[in-house]
Amino acid sequence: MPDTLSDERESKLAALRALGIDPYRGVMADTSPVADVLEAFCEDGDPVQAVAAGRIVGGIRRHGKAAFFHVQDRTGRIQVYVRKDRLGDAGFEVFGLLDVGDIVGVAGPLQKTRTGEITVFADRLVPLCKALLPLPEKWHGLKDVETRYRQRSLDLISNPDVLQRFLVRTQIIAGLRRFLTDRGFVEVETPMMQSIPGGAAARPFITHHNALDIDLYLRVSPELYLKRLLVGGLERVFEINRNFRNEGISPKRSPEFTMLEFYQAYSNYTELMDLTEEMIVGLVAAVEPSLTLPFNDETIDYARPWVRKTYGALLEEHAGVAVADIAGARRKADELGIETDGLRDCDIVNEVFEATAEPTLVQPTFVYDYPAELCPLTQRKADNPGIAERFEFYIGRMEVGNAYSELTDPLVQEQLFRDQAGEEESMVGVLDQGFLTAMRHGMPPAGGEGIGIDRLVMLLTDTRVMRDVILFPLLRPLPAEADHEGA
Repeated sequence: MPDTLSDERESKLAALRALGIDPYRGVMADTSPVADVLEAFCEDGDPVQAVAAGRIVGGIRRHGKAAFFHVQDRTGRIQVYVRKDRLGDAGFEVFGLLDVGDIVGVAGPLQKTRTGEITVFADRLVPLCKALLPLPEKWHGLKDVETRYRQRSLDLISNPDVLQRFLVRTQIIAGLRRFLTDRGFVEVETPMMQSIPGGAAARPFITHHNALDIDLYLRVSPELYLKRLLVGGLERVFEINRNFRNEGISPKRSPEFTMLEFYQAYSNYTELMDLTEEMIVGLVAAVEPSLTLPFNDETIDYARPWVRKTYGALLEEHAGVAVADIAGARRKADELGIETDGLRDCDIVNEVFEATAEPTLVQPTFVYDYPAELCPLTQRKADNPGIAERFEFYIGRMEVGNAYSELTDPLVQEQLFRDQAGEEESMVGVLDQGFLTAMRHGMPPAGGEGIGIDRLVMLLTDTRVMRDVILFPLLRPLPAEADHEGA
């Protein structure tokens, strides 16, 4: 007798092969998604013939020479009824060698059972893949969150809500792409390995290229390359990209994350506020026409117009400190327990802003006109050079997007890069001569924006932890995995 469930399944696999059936080479042509099969059911007239394929889930209920089970695909699940006199002796013998978790194709008329459930009365059954390991029984075996991340395939099979969340994620990305391409934006790809880390104030991951014998950086942002394309005449350009930042992991942060970044020539940050509202509200409307969605035990109302407040006004409202009051900002930082050693004055002000104002920004809010020192790639206001034409938009107490009117003066840009050169946490494009050379050829006035897709998915699916919207989040290797990698 087999010692384990796995051994038993391998014995059934051997039995199938002895019958001349290889379940890893099975073919079921002309299948329809389960949702379409269910929709095709008709109460009147001759039964509709159905052909479907999917995984056996939820148990096999055997009744002598007949049985019921459910088949599940990405669109739903449907009941299947098999009977020996319909499948024949050989077909019913094959059915006897199947288990929950196996992938099968079924064909037959659609009818309702006595309990009213739409069911495929199978007259054909084709094994398409024999599962040699069982599924967790009613998810009892995968309650641990980290185990679910490590075994995402089982998570998706056993938890329809998880599968639906990732289907929504693909719909969100498709919606963003469609919105931009419909408005004349061109999608591009820029390097993920860069010789200079640029475009954002973040610590990069470092790698080494053996053939060239040079160190490279995984990109923290595609910004400087996308701006080169503005110079080259791609006046509306975007990229949906993976970025990498060698920083902490938290419910709202991941070292590897997905961004939408786009640039529009002859535009500015105020125009991008309008475009952003239109884009996000369109995505929400596709999910919920009322434009209200739950998030983190609160209700977010996405209806336009969104709130617009200056950085300075919010700082004074919630911290009681003016942007220019550095002494007051330091006192407030001390009061809040913020460590200020080694921070620039503008960074202290921003730490206070993030601790006091940011937690109040539940409803969609544009925060605009930031201190210029925080924004080395941004156009300054003509009537107040200490203020940058930048906005961030917040929803559910999270920063979701960051945008600004682009700085186009190459001489000013080079000096700002040089000013940043000694600051480890501000590697935003230090002396990127390729970018500066492109700027010297003339970059059109433009507005540029980056939107965190992972955070946007969190909001639209009411998910509190970023790792739950990333299919394969970064995890510390298990001891056995670490030993294998080092072997």
